Amino acid sequence: MSITPERKAALIQEYAIKPNDTGSPEVQIAILSERIANLTEHFKGHAKDNHSRRGLLKLVSTRRSLLDYVKKGDDARYKSLIERLGLRR
Repeated sequence: MSITPERKAALIQEYAIKPNDTGSPEVQIAILSERIANLTEHFKGHAKDNHSRRGLLKLVSTRRSLLDYVKKGDDARYKSLIERLGLRR
């Protein structure tokens, strides 16, 4: 269910804006998207795991807030990010 440190490092390197960037919205959104995808797979086999479902909803809400923040600041950056991540919006 969690992300391996190697996968997290790869995501940070791929979405970082500058070297040693771990806190930019792009990196945070990419990591949240990976965690959301992992939890979504988890629920295919564990449909009654409602405690983890609450965590998933919190992750989705946090990602939505960060996406709104990026969109408010720079619309082109937002569109580029959702295209790279393969998100619908």
